[in-house]
Amino acid sequence: MMNIKNDRGMITVNNEVFSRLAGDAATSCFGVKGMVSISSDGSRHQLLKRDSMSKGVYVRYYEDESVSLDLHIGVDYGVNISAVCHQIINEVKYKLEKSTGISVKSVDVFIDNIIA
Repeated sequence: MMNIKNDRGMITVNNEVFSRLAGDAATSCFGVKGMVSISSDGSRHQLLKRDSMSKGVYVRYYEDESVSLDLHIGVDYGVNISAVCHQIINEVKYKLEKSTGISVKSVDVFIDNIIA
C-alpha cells in the first residue's frame, strides 16, 4: 500500500490497484496469453483467469513515492519475446503513471510459460 500526502490530505493506493492495472495492461499486449501464478513450492506455473490475474504481479514500494513491478506472464508460442516484453514494459508504465500519477521506476517481465 502506498500513502501519498499532498496539500489536501492523504491518498492511499492499495496494492490491488497497481496489480489490476498492470495485469490489464500486460494482457492487452499482442502475444500475451495471460498472467502466471507460481505455486507455493515454486514448482508449477498456472495461467490465471482474468478475474485473478493480479496474482502474477508483485509490487515494490520506494520511499520516494515510486514503485517497481514484477510481472509473470505466459506468451504465445512463436512470438518475438523481446518485442513482447518491450511492449509490456511501455504499456504498463504508461497506464500506471497515467492512472495513478505515481512514478514507475521499473517493470520487470518474467516469461514463465510459452503456450502453443
